[in-house]
Amino acid sequence: MPGLQVTPGPLAGLFLLDLVVHEDAERAGGSFREVFRAEQLEAAGAPAFHPVQWNVSESSCGTIRGIHAEPWDKLLHVIEGQVFSAVADLRRGSPTAGQVWTGVLDRTSAVLATTGLGNSFQVTSERAVIAYLASDHWRPGVAYPAVRFDDPDLAIPWPIDDERRALSAKDRSAPSLRELWAHETSRGPVAGG
Repeated sequence: MPGLQVTPGPLAGLFLLDLVVHEDAERAGGSFREVFRAEQLEAAGAPAFHPVQWNVSESSCGTIRGIHAEPWDKLLHVIEGQVFSAVADLRRGSPTAGQVWTGVLDRTSAVLATTGLGNSFQVTSERAVIAYLASDHWRPGVAYPAVRFDDPDLAIPWPIDDERRALSAKDRSAPSLRELWAHETSRGPVAGG
C-alpha cells in the first residue's frame, strides 16, 4: 500500500510530497496517512534528512507565517485545515535564487524545504495545525535570513488581503530580498529572526 510520492520541486532543494489518505471505512471519521519516509526522499534526490525536532504551529484564517530560512532542513505538513504555501529561494548563488514556488497544502500533501529556502504560509481555512520536522534544534538567538511577506520582487499572491490578514511584528519588519542580499554582500549572512 503506497503511502506517499515524492517529486523534486521547481526550486533547487524543494521536494513536494503527495500523500495517500486511507479513510477508515469501519469507523466514521478515521484515517491514516504516511507523511515521511527517508528512503523515498533520498530516491527523489533529497539530501539525507534526519529530523531531531518536531514543532506544531496553530493559526487562524488569514495568518501569515514567514518568510524564514532557518539553518536547517524542514518538512512541513498540514495536520488539519489548509494553507497557501510559498517557498522562496533566498540563496544568492543558487540556480533558482529569488524564485518562488506556491501551492495549497492540506492533509494530502507536504513539502521538504532544505536549508536556504524561505518557508512561509497563509492559513486559508478557519484554522490550521501545521507540523514541522526539523533537522536541527531551535536555539534562542539563532540567526537566519528572513524576507518581507510583501516583497515586490517575490510578488507572492497571498490569497487573503483583508482585515483577517495577521502577521507578527518580526515578519512585518523583515528586510526585502534586495536588502538581505546587499547586507550579506557587505557583512556576511544577516540575522532575520
